[in-house]
Amino acid sequence: MTSLRLLPLLHSLLVLQIQLSSPLEDNKIPPSLCTGQPGIPGSPGAHGGPGQPGRDGRDGRDAAPGEKGQKGDRGDTGETGVRGLTGDRGDTGEKGERGQPGECAVAPKSAFSAKLSEGHSSPLTVGDAVRFDKIMINEQGDYSPETGRFTCRVPGVYYFAVHATVYRASLQFDLMKNGHTVASYFQFYGNWPKPASLSGGSLLHLIPGDQVWVQMALGEYHGFYSSTKTDSIFTGFLVYSDWKNSAVFA
Repeated sequence: MTSLRLLPLLHSLLVLQIQLSSPLEDNKIPPSLCTGQPGIPGSPGAHGGPGQPGRDGRDGRDAAPGEKGQKGDRGDTGETGVRGLTGDRGDTGEKGERGQPGECAVAPKSAFSAKLSEGHSSPLTVGDAVRFDKIMINEQGDYSPETGRFTCRVPGVYYFAVHATVYRASLQFDLMKNGHTVASYFQFYGNWPKPASLSGGSLLHLIPGDQVWVQMALGEYHGFYSSTKTDSIFTGFLVYSDWKNSAVFA
């Protein structure tokens, strides 16, 4: 019964509230009248397809060549790097072919000196070699006291000298090379009471096999003499060799 009495009153309040409130815009409902719960998230959309290729850009214009720049300053010398490690030892190479025989490694030598022995009879026949039979030095054996001849073994220039004692006779002898006279020497006896001397020498160029000796020139001039106080001597020695790279006088 009481509720029925209140209905007119509620109706009047509702009308009054509607009149006092601002009119609603069309199709717009205030949020306070329609606030709902958040919706369920939607499913992810499908991936889009690749876009079409873009158009080529415009070619740029060729620029004028630039000027050559100046040469830069030389940089400082860098520090020396650390020395590398020693490499492995290489394999032993094959043995080479044997070389040609070399020149003489020892200085070539040749020298002799011999004299007439006491009481030696000088050859009287023209063309005979004087045999200086008493050897003083002949280490290389190039001089033969049996023949009186020197035989060259080392090519080069030699000096030969003859010192003769002359007593109570004239003397003439020749220095011979391979049968040819290269020098002649003469001493005339002047009835001197004591021995005299006759000496001579010459430089000769020899090759192996050449021979040099002293030879009587005239049979009647045979005054070679030798005694305990005087001697007649034949001497020869190598001055320098023709061998290349010889140590002589180097």
